[in-house]
Amino acid sequence: MKKIALFLLLTSFVGFTALAQTPAKKGKYNFLKGEKTLNLEFEYDNMNVGKKLTEEEYVAKKVAEYNEDEAGRGEKWKASWFDSREERYEPKFVELINKYLLKVNLEADKGLDAKYTLIVKSVFTEPGFNVGVAKKPAYVDYEMTFVETATQKVVASYSLLKIPGSQMMGFDFDAGSRIAESYAKSGKMMGAYISKAL
Repeated sequence: MKKIALFLLLTSFVGFTALAQTPAKKGKYNFLKGEKTLNLEFEYDNMNVGKKLTEEEYVAKKVAEYNEDEAGRGEKWKASWFDSREERYEPKFVELINKYLLKVNLEADKGLDAKYTLIVKSVFTEPGFNVGVAKKPAYVDYEMTFVETATQKVVASYSLLKIPGSQMMGFDFDAGSRIAESYAKSGKMMGAYISKAL
């Protein structure tokens, strides 16, 4: 009986995880047919982090904790928290979305002259943790919004929820490395959905 209960629990969890990673869609991808470029923008405004803290609250809390351990460590952590966006997260997304889009002759990147722009907005970030003997993957909730670049008119929007991020070998002791893997996975998912539709 315990085995059956455990099996049902695991299958319901797997089903929930798969459902959470299926985008909630408004609109279709057919507007991208014939396009060669897709501009990308990344937004982090009003993002919540961890236990439903605003990003400002979370950063202030972590800076204080790190500075208490070692003077100046908090400021270094804060710089890394924000620098990781352009140095780690966004490049991972770009790399993985293009892995699929280039198969259908579509290229996505920041700053492209393109008819359409995909705005990748991070709504919620769970940094997770890895302390060697125990770990929790990071995950990010995203809003993916396609707009006409010139008018900013929304043509399609998608939600990607609880996209996990962790490294296979378990060397993701730094939150940035875990979060970067979530961006990689979300880029892969969006690239796959778009290329399949086209």
